[in-house]
Amino acid sequence: MSAKILVVDDEQNIVEILRENLEREGYETIAAYDGKTALELALSDAPDLILLDCMLPEMDGFDVCRKLRQETLVPIIMLTAKSEEIDKVLGLELGADDYIVKPFSMREVMARVKALLRRSHITETGPQDTSDIIEYGDLKINQKAYEILMNDVPINLTLREYELVLFLARNAGQVFSREALLEKVWGYEYFGDVRTVDVTIRRTREKLEPDQENYKYILTKRGVGYYFNRDAEKQ
Repeated sequence: MSAKILVVDDEQNIVEILRENLEREGYETIAAYDGKTALELALSDAPDLILLDCMLPEMDGFDVCRKLRQETLVPIIMLTAKSEEIDKVLGLELGADDYIVKPFSMREVMARVKALLRRSHITETGPQDTSDIIEYGDLKINQKAYEILMNDVPINLTLREYELVLFLARNAGQVFSREALLEKVWGYEYFGDVRTVDVTIRRTREKLEPDQENYKYILTKRGVGYYFNRDAEKQ
């Protein structure tokens, strides 16, 4: 069964180009040209992924993203204007999984879409058992259920945030640069900038770390990158 992708942009020509190329790759597509319709379709038609423009009539893409994250973890790729650097950060802060800068190449779009759908499909179809558990103190990662718990309470992470924690925990104690994390976690030739990592780390820490003043799990090696504290289970 082909994945269903919701394409949202107020420029009809962009929507048509995206739909034509996505359908050529075998995806089913639906479209919206304003934020209100996009939100309604996202909740009623249950797409597998959303390409969401930032600037939309009725309701902008950021509000759509914010509201969707209250209801679903569907992968969201924001479409941002090249000159609006703040849009990229804001989209990630609100829970978007990725962003693509306009003007974009279809090669870039397809790479992002395929990578996110591949990870999302694995998450949804993974067997729900309790084997392959990684534990560090009060933190528990169930690799089969694709779930992270703190004191046995599930943490509401996006797919990207989950994969970031899992990768770092599997390699506890090893420091990774931002560029290395883009390659290892984002999983394809990345076209963006390293701030994507910083924003995702920050969002993840807000959900994961019990003490926002003294991080226990994801630590920073100044001037180098990030790593998972292998001594967290002892703390």
